[in-house]
Amino acid sequence: MAESAHQWRFFRAGGFDQVQLDTAADLLALGELDQKLWVALSCPVQGIEFDARSLQFIDSDNDGHVRAPELLAAIAWVNSRLTRPDVLVQKCDGVPMALIRDDDDAGKLIKAAALVLAKELGKTEADVLTVSEASAAQASHAARALAAWEAAGVDALPLGEATAAAHALVTELDAKVQDYFTRCQLAAFDERAGGVLNASEDALKALAPSSLQAGTEAIIALPLSHVSAEATLALTGGINPAWAARVATLRDTVVSPLLGAQDTLTPADWQTIKDKLAAYTTWLAAKPDASAEGDGLRDLERLARYVRDLQTLANNFVAFRDFYTHQGQGTFQIGTLYLDGRSCELVVAVNDAAKHAALAGLSRVCLVYCDCVRGADKLSIAAAFTAGDSDQLMVGRNGVFYDRQGRDWDATITKIIDQPISLRQAFWSPYKSVARLVGTQLQKLAASKAAASGDRLAASATGATQSAVAGAPPAAPPSQPFDVGKFAGIFAAIGLALGAIGTMAVSVMSGLFSLAWWQIPLVVVGLMLIISLPAVVLAWFKLRSRNLGPILDANGWAINARARINIPFGTSLTQVAQLPANAQRTLSDPYADKPSSWPYLALMLVVAAAVVWFLGFRG
Repeated sequence: MAESAHQWRFFRAGGFDQVQLDTAADLLALGELDQKLWVALSCPVQGIEFDARSLQFIDSDNDGHVRAPELLAAIAWVNSRLTRPDVLVQKCDGVPMALIRDDDDAGKLIKAAALVLAKELGKTEADVLTVSEASAAQASHAARALAAWEAAGVDALPLGEATAAAHALVTELDAKVQDYFTRCQLAAFDERAGGVLNASEDALKALAPSSLQAGTEAIIALPLSHVSAEATLALTGGINPAWAARVATLRDTVVSPLLGAQDTLTPADWQTIKDKLAAYTTWLAAKPDASAEGDGLRDLERLARYVRDLQTLANNFVAFRDFYTHQGQGTFQIGTLYLDGRSCELVVAVNDAAKHAALAGLSRVCLVYCDCVRGADKLSIAAAFTAGDSDQLMVGRNGVFYDRQGRDWDATITKIIDQPISLRQAFWSPYKSVARLVGTQLQKLAASKAAASGDRLAASATGATQSAVAGAPPAAPPSQPFDVGKFAGIFAAIGLALGAIGTMAVSVMSGLFSLAWWQIPLVVVGLMLIISLPAVVLAWFKLRSRNLGPILDANGWAINARARINIPFGTSLTQVAQLPANAQRTLSDPYADKPSSWPYLALMLVVAAAVVWFLGFRG
């Protein structure tokens, strides 16, 4: 292990060691910690529960991911801007102005912006500028800059309110008009150019067979008007149909108000129009960016956010302390899903369930994918079921999802990755499988018998109807000759089967009753273990190997550790419905199924037969 001057402290959770980041010294020394000991090396800025604006500041390359070097750079920057870095772990909602370092140019700008904002808010230098106040300062600065810009534009509107539309039209036509005048200048330079620079005969022939519209691409590409050495653009006729309407609008709304009524346009006229709109063009280009910050304001907001958020982010990035210690919820946990009498706390956002499941299935966690709807908003989630069983989990079932803001969403299951949930489920799974198989076969047998009976009844009714119509009694079905050999073979096979079953039953009962009374329950328990133990052992291995990593990797994280979800911890992530400790419960159910006496009678007969046989066996 690499040597470090800092004394690190670790805690054990999830089957691996995680670093404790409790002090400012821990944060500042994070660059010395071997990154092989980090839980994550990258996390997405979307789909996690963390302040998006803070992540935007930390994501310096704007690639949608926060990586280890960017986190270290953010810690180094905030340390360079504070006189006392211990405020980073004091859960402060912003930056104390007294701790802003102002012994360099960048610090002076931040401190000046802070003092101006404090004066506006009625605060002193001893107060704290919160994140919300620093963020609001940006909006205030943008509003002031926009108001100043609008005031400066009063003298840049030669056509008043129509200037914007005129400027847009001139900008749109400028390239086409310049193209036309340039062609005319070439025609004046060399008369041979006139015929070449106009639309060729072949180009016009190519248009002839087509169903033409004014907006056809081939027509748009033709010159604005007929090219000649005169270099004068007629505004009333002879204009390319694709541009005729816009040229007419130019004549009425731009040329006439700026140059007076005229039917032609020269290169000098066009330049005059652009010169008169130049002031508006310059003013429009100077429009302030609403997202731009004033001097020091951006860094002031950045500083306030780093003071508030960096330790929390580090403890959900370098370590998963909140997730594994239940001190809070991890940044990847976006809410709680209530479904099938359980609440699931390990819920992550997904964009594509099929793509996510391809990797998340390696986690060996039972995952239920749901589409959530709240009004017009939609959200896809994946919830981990780590307690209870999966008997009633099926595509189409509905539940309710509560996000971290407390809003409720309608959730519908769309996909399930079936994995063992608990050892209890694994123990009873063989018996449930046999019960389902027997039930399915009985249903198939009953359905086939019912169908056969219905077919015979329908055939009889059809035969009777036909006979009645013909006026004759229904014909009796042809009798089949009795095959003695066939039925003798069937009876012999049935007898052998019953004999084998009886012999086996006698052997089992003989062995069972040869034991002492206290040994019989042990035999029953042992038999159950023989049946259930393989399923339990397989489930135990799978439950021990559950891993959080693939679930988060499928969401864009770069998980650097084997973040296990063992059986005790997994059970704590899914809460099963339980009655309150002080609840009163009435067991009488007026609508409960009425008990049948047949099972008890059958049991009594079996017990009586066993007693008789046992007494006879004992001699």
